[in-house]
Order: sequence, then structure tokens, then C-alpha cells
Amino acid sequence: MWKRNKKNEANEEADKGLSELFKLVSYLGPYRLCFYSALICLFVTALLSLAFPYLMGELIGGSMGGTDGIADPKNVKEKINSVALILVTVLAVQAFIAYWRVRWFAFAGESALADIRKDAYGKLIKLPMSYFSERRVGELCSRISADLSLIRDTLILTVPQIIRQAVMLVGGISFIAWASPKLTMVMLLCIPIVVILMGIFGRGIRVQTREAQDELAASNVIVEESLHGIASVKAFTNESHEELRYSESIKGFVNLTLSASKARALFVSFIIFALFGVITFVIWYGAGMLDRGEINATKFTQFVLFSIFVGAALGSFPDILSQLHKAVGATVRVREIISERPEPEGDDCEKLSRLRGEVRFIDVSFSYPSRKEVEVLKEINLSVNAGERVAIVGASGAGKSTLFQLLMRFYDPSSGELQFDGQNAANYSLRELRNQMAIVPQEVLLFGGSIRENIAYGCPGAENSHIIAAAEKANAHEFIQSFPESYQTIVGDRGVKLSGGQRQRIAIARAILADPAILLLDEATSSLDSESEGLVNEALETLMSERTSIIIAHRLATVRGADRILVLRDGRFIESGTHEELSCKDGGVYKMLSELQFN
Repeated sequence: MWKRNKKNEANEEADKGLSELFKLVSYLGPYRLCFYSALICLFVTALLSLAFPYLMGELIGGSMGGTDGIADPKNVKEKINSVALILVTVLAVQAFIAYWRVRWFAFAGESALADIRKDAYGKLIKLPMSYFSERRVGELCSRISADLSLIRDTLILTVPQIIRQAVMLVGGISFIAWASPKLTMVMLLCIPIVVILMGIFGRGIRVQTREAQDELAASNVIVEESLHGIASVKAFTNESHEELRYSESIKGFVNLTLSASKARALFVSFIIFALFGVITFVIWYGAGMLDRGEINATKFTQFVLFSIFVGAALGSFPDILSQLHKAVGATVRVREIISERPEPEGDDCEKLSRLRGEVRFIDVSFSYPSRKEVEVLKEINLSVNAGERVAIVGASGAGKSTLFQLLMRFYDPSSGELQFDGQNAANYSLRELRNQMAIVPQEVLLFGGSIRENIAYGCPGAENSHIIAAAEKANAHEFIQSFPESYQTIVGDRGVKLSGGQRQRIAIARAILADPAILLLDEATSSLDSESEGLVNEALETLMSERTSIIIAHRLATVRGADRILVLRDGRFIESGTHEELSCKDGGVYKMLSELQFN
């Protein structure tokens, strides 16, 4: 029963994979003229290839005396020369057409693949946060790189090979059937056996190939994580540990690959033995017919050469099918990304003018999709007036960052309602709503471009004067000017060329440039030295005075000036008031935290 279920799963996977592969082939549509031209060239070159054994038969047969076996000295040389000239002409024409065939296939294939890459990446970055929380970055990178490379090889190399070998196979069998039906029957006896074995071996190889690709993706995850966290790896001297992890993953990949190659090797060995065994038998049988005068030298030579062409075409199918199986597995995973449902952007929602900045949480509860059994927020109620400055304090894991993720609508509440300016958040377009907010996280991630590009990320297309003004307000202009390339300085991967405080100030400048109605600060000054912190706090005071500001505080010194402070514990607000009010509350959590930090 278990084996039957595994077989059914393999069959369903094969059908699904082929179906998805055909859907990807539809990406060739915009380049159909180029693709069809390449197909025509492919057919022509394949047919011209079939002329080679025919002409070679005429050449060899002519030198041996033509069709009746009696050489005519006056005509033999002339016939040999004319056939040789035709053969050279055919080869020259074939080479010329093959040049354009390769170019057009490459253009259509690369262009289609570029569209697939753009669609896959475009869909990927539009997927909800829940999708990314359940997957690892390295795995997704493998889908965009390794899997699409396999699909590229399929479009540019494998598909033309399938068509070419199919033409060679059909054309070759048609000619040998015309040349000698008797020998053809002997030749074709092995084909049903080969086809059946191709199907049996192919399904097993396909499953093993997909498992190997999954293991390769897992190894890419290890590389991605270790390189992103290279400082931690070195700090804890875990180079050997990471090397061992990667080696174990690669070992698993190699074992799966070798297992698949073993099945493929058995298949190829059988095909080679069967095909060339039959060809040898047919040649032996045909030699007897030639000796008995049942077939002439020309046709026998042509038959032998066409038989070799047919055998070579059949012999190439195992490798072609192997590549196709890999492409099918890769296609399924790429199509899984493309077919995922993106975040509902709410384009049908009414246009949003600038928000006043009122925020309300009404009986909001929330659990992350990957941990539905753990309730992070429990019936939260919170009202923030326009222009109000609200600070949220609490221990790690209390749910502070989760509030920000709900405000940005990275996730929707499990129950309850989130409102902006008295309207349900779902009534607003995601894009327009997020454009009204800016967030400065504690852990700042900069992109690998220039400082200017990173600041302008808050408002693409901003003028240089606005970018510089934002940097000045964030106390970043001075250190930026100290670099030889100023605002064109490349920050490196994830901003590694800048200090933590510098990265934080770039993030603050980005938020200032965005000019949001609602500002979200996750301890925005945590990485600054005392001098810079004072200057940035002055800038933030000016920035926050005219807009709603919600601050996650780890150091209570940064929230003394907040209009209201809320204490969050275990997913619930347990205290609310100003710094002075909460500091005087006997037995209060805020008072305890305040005494610990200030005393």
C-alpha cells in the first residue's frame, strides 16, 4: 500500500510538473516570431542532417558500382565529385542556418527567462510577511538563482535538443522503412521496450532529482545564513561548526545525486547495449542480404548510417529526459512562488489623502501564522490621537514589535479591529497607507548602494537639497561630508562600511525625508554616542511635534517627554500615564523598571 501511494504521488507530481513546465513555456509568447524562426531553422538543419547519410550512401555506393554493383569507370568519378560537391554545399548551408538557429533560440530563451525572473521576483517581494516567516532566505534565493538556471538550460538547450532528436528519429525511421521494410521490422523491435523503460526509470529519477534539488537549496540556506552572520560565526569561533554543517548538507546532496545517477547509469547502459546490439545485429543481417543480392550497396550503406543516426537519437533521450526531470522539479518550485497570492493591495479602495494620524486598536488579539497556538497580543485596546507622542515599554517578548508590524499591516489582527482616522485599516490601500508611515528599526538594514540612495529610499526621486536637509536634521550630514565621495559613498553589503550609529542616523534621515503622518521609532537613538544622541533627539523632537509618534522604548530615558507611556506585559497593557505619574505609582512595573535603570 505504501509503495502504491508513493507511486501515485510520483505520478501526480510528474503530471503537475509537466503542466507547470508548459505554463512556463508560454513565456516565449512575446518572442514567438524569433522562437518560431529558430524552430524552422531547427527543422531545416535536422532535415539537412538527414541528407548526410543519404548522400554518403550515394557516395560510397557510387564508388562501388552504383545500384547494380557494376562500376562504370567513365561515370564513377563524375558521380563521386558531384555527390561530394552537394554534400559540402549541404554542410555549408546547414552551418549558416545553424548560426541563426542558435542566436534566435538564445534570444527567445534568455528574454523569456528574464521575464520569468522578473515575475518571480516581483511576486516574491509582494508576498505577505507570513510567507517569509515560514521560509528561509537561502531557500528562496536558491529558487531565484539555481532553479531558474535549470529552466534556462531547458529553454535554450533541452527543448531544441528534444525537437532536433525527434525529427532525426522520425526522419531516420521513415527512410530506413523505405529502404528496407524487412530490416526496419528487426530494428524497431526494441523501441517499445526502450520507451517503457524510459517511463519507469524516468519517474524514479524525477523524484530523486527533486529531493537532490531540495537538499541543494538547504545547503544554500547554510551559506546564506553563515555569511550574513559572519561576525557572530567568527566571534564564537564557529567556523569549523559551520563548515561541518555545510559538509553534512553537501554530503546529503551528493548521496541523493549519486543515487539518481546510479539509476540513470543503469538506464543509459541498457539503452546503449540494446540500441547498438540491435544495430550490430541488423548490420550482420543486412550483410547477409547484400551477399544474397536482396539489397544493393548504396541502400545498405544508407541503411547502416541512418540506423546509427536513429540509435544516436534514441541514445540521447536519457540525458535529455534527465535534464527535463530536473527542469520539471525546478519549475514546480518557481511556479509555486509565481502562483502564490500576493498581499491584497486594495487598489479598489478609495484614494487616501494625508492621514491626520489617529490610531485605534479595538479588542485586538494576534497570533503569528507560524505559531497560532501562542497569542502574542490579547484584546489590546489603544487610542492614539493625531499628533500625540506615545511610548510603549515592556520586557522582551511582551509584544511591542508586534504592534508595529500590525500598524504597518505586515499582518492583520487575528481578531478585533485596527483603525486609522476612524476607518478600518482594511479600507485603505496598503501602498497608500504605508506611504503615510515611516519606521526606524533598532536593527537598521541598509542596501548595498550609496548613502544618497539609502536616504532617498524614503522618498524615491527626491531632490538633492531635500536629501541633504534630511541628513542635516538627522545629524548625518557632517560625517557624510567627511567621506571622500560624500553622498556617493558606497555603504557595502547591509551597510557594513558604516558604524552602527552612522547606519542609525541614515535610517532616521530616510524617515525624515519620507515626511510621514505616523512615525514609528524602535529605540531610534540606541546606537548613538552621547553627543550624537543629543543632537538627534533635538531633531526628533522637531520631527515628532507635528505628527503622531509611537515609540518602542528599551531605555526609559528616551521616553520621559512622551505624552503618554504604556506598559505592555504578556500581550496586555497593564499601566498607562506620563513618566511622572507612573514613576510615583507604588508597586508599578514602570516604577520598578525606572528604579533599576536610573538608580
